[in-house]
Amino acid sequence: MSDERRVAGIVLAAGSSTRMGRNKLLLDAGGETLVRRAVRLAGEAGLDPVILVTGRFREAVEREVANLACAPVFNPDHETGIQTSVACGVAAVPASRGAAVVMLPDMPFVTVRMVRTLVERHAETDAPLVVSRYGEVNAPPILYDRGLFGEISRMRAGCGREVVRRHHDRAVLVDWPADRLRDLDRPDEYESARLELAGVGLRAGDLP
Repeated sequence: MSDERRVAGIVLAAGSSTRMGRNKLLLDAGGETLVRRAVRLAGEAGLDPVILVTGRFREAVEREVANLACAPVFNPDHETGIQTSVACGVAAVPASRGAAVVMLPDMPFVTVRMVRTLVERHAETDAPLVVSRYGEVNAPPILYDRGLFGEISRMRAGCGREVVRRHHDRAVLVDWPADRLRDLDRPDEYESARLELAGVGLRAGDLP
């Protein structure tokens, strides 16, 4: 595969975990921490490089993934909103890469297969956007072609939703079961997911 056809990964790990009350990136989910799972999953899905955008918990997060193949990038403006972390990630994507998949560590039911499918659909269609759809909701992981990087860098808020809305007519939508759309913001959400993953007996990224 030529470099321009390769796809980078951007894992957004700069949040402050305010609603969780503790650093959720280091919470266990199926035998590994959320941030380690996300970085591992991105690498196993073939994303290269895997860019890890850090913020408040920079040192702890970087230690957690020290032996994994990723490129940490610190967002000094992380407190101003997730859009600044997306912009940091996009700026770190090598010029040779033609697209990037934006991922959130606190979505433990996203799988390697899901991420690989986004990359495959982009290769098949050359669509500028390949968007995960859970029922009626569009959410990460989302693949952005390099042609949209400038718009992503200028976003005012959110994790790319305004860019998705603007180019929705040119996007490829990939449907996933609605129950895969679960992010962990509060303690009760984490506890429910932890018990479910423990019952499956697999690491989160190894779900079918």
